Amino acid sequence: MKIALPEQRKLVHDMVLSIRWGDMDAMGHVNNTVYFRYMETVRIEWMRAVGCDPDPQGQGPVIVNAFCNFYRQLEYPGDVRVKLYVSDPGRTTFETWCTMERTDQPGVVCAEGGATTIWVDFPQQKAETLPDWMRALVTP
Repeated sequence: MKIALPEQRKLVHDMVLSIRWGDMDAMGHVNNTVYFRYMETVRIEWMRAVGCDPDPQGQGPVIVNAFCNFYRQLEYPGDVRVKLYVSDPGRTTFETWCTMERTDQPGVVCAEGGATTIWVDFPQQKAETLPDWMRALVTP
């Protein structure tokens, strides 16, 4: 069953990742944990692109949950297009959503997933209100 991406979402990043030989498991397909790495990679690349670099002495994003639904196997060799969407900004949180498809099979979604992101003050280890600049980026 496919997840229902929210109608009010915004595409913020799109990138192609190479499927590596080491991404596969004994069953000959990409291991389920690697899909989370693909989602993490696109999320981090987007955050860096918008100037949200990690600062352990300041504030920034933390993932508080993550999920992935698998529809078709990904296998080496190949490339996977990962699209990142954002939605549902709250006081301290927003949602991220990803779709993954092989570049040689455009439009065929192999997996979908997402994560809830919370904005935190790292030294105080507590949630903080999303900064206005981040709220503007994650508001559809």
